[in-house]
Amino acid sequence: MKIEIQHLSKSYGNILALNNINLTLTPGIYALLGSNGAGKSTLINLLTGNLKPSNGCILYNGKNISELNEDYRAILGYMPQQQGLYEQFNAYRFLNYMAALKGMDKKTTKAEIERVLKIVNLQKDAHRLLGQYSGGMKQRILVAQAIMNQPDIIILDEPTAGLDPKERIRIRNIISEIAGDKIVLFATHVVSDIEHIAKEVILIKNGSILNHQSPLEFCKSIQGKVFEIFIEEKELKKVQDIYLISNITQQANGLLVRILTDQPPIGYHYQESIPNLEDVYLYHFSDEKKGG
Repeated sequence: MKIEIQHLSKSYGNILALNNINLTLTPGIYALLGSNGAGKSTLINLLTGNLKPSNGCILYNGKNISELNEDYRAILGYMPQQQGLYEQFNAYRFLNYMAALKGMDKKTTKAEIERVLKIVNLQKDAHRLLGQYSGGMKQRILVAQAIMNQPDIIILDEPTAGLDPKERIRIRNIISEIAGDKIVLFATHVVSDIEHIAKEVILIKNGSILNHQSPLEFCKSIQGKVFEIFIEEKELKKVQDIYLISNITQQANGLLVRILTDQPPIGYHYQESIPNLEDVYLYHFSDEKKGG
């Protein structure tokens, strides 16, 4: 099973939203990581067939998805970033409705609803109106509809947006559980959501792919660029003007500041630190590069 994205571009009038994207996706979890407006949703809408490319193509097992039509949609599960729920429906009715849209027969539908409700832990709330659900429960029911009929490809656009930490962890664990031998694309701008579950991270900025590799490889790529320095509070403004800061910790006699710089900091006692994916994100997506 393989998705090949070849020389993919998308323009809206004079605005180039995606520029010559080339990627190959095989089974596993891929994190599409970028700031708001980076092009994540445009790429997702092309992958789901909701948009047509201006140039290039998307192949599934060697065939253009535009030619596969219903055969491609049958193996695709999609959770959009913004999906209006029928709040007067309960979970059973909503999932029945989504199953009908997917063309599932009644016998299969009943078993699938039970299966996905168990996965997202909503069996006890299946008869409550969706309008009574919390934000996290609504996200979970949207994940449930995306994984109905056991699709080979699952695309999730900001599935943890606006959730509290407990629900974010719950959603993340669900995604890990359902991945199996599927291609899962998880679009987000929240690094902690994907740091420990992604097979590969795809960094997208201004419509272009900066790089794509494993989280560990990304962290290794900025080894020697992350430091911790101890300063007095009055020095903070000066440090902020010079360096990218990823974390500030209040200490008894001052501040412990985690900085990113291509060269070791000058004029400060420092300790080199092991990079994490948040450091990678800041290094690549900061509006302005700094450094001693």
